[in-house]
Amino acid sequence: MKKTVLSLIFTSALVMAAESNATAPKADAKADAGKGKALFAKCVSCHGDKAQNKALGKSEVIAGWDVAKLEEALKGYKAGTRNVHGMGGLMKGQVASLSDEDIKALAEYIHSLK
Repeated sequence: MKKTVLSLIFTSALVMAAESNATAPKADAKADAGKGKALFAKCVSCHGDKAQNKALGKSEVIAGWDVAKLEEALKGYKAGTRNVHGMGGLMKGQVASLSDEDIKALAEYIHSLK
């Protein structure tokens, strides 16, 4: 009897843990989307609210870029190794304080813009 009760308790705990883990990424995805949107707020004046503008009339329109391309560009600007259309110095200053997690959230948000 004790083994049966313990088995039921253990099984219930496993089920609850599995259900909790199954929903956790969704909460993180929402948080990342919110973070990306907040980070993009300082980009809007040059890139537009949907990333539809050529920043300062020079850069490419970044709307429609895939996440990997956006991450690569942002990391390149941060490292000082990317200088497309002479925007390297300006963009380096804009992304200098971003962590890799910030860059991923920002890239995912920009990619999601329609």
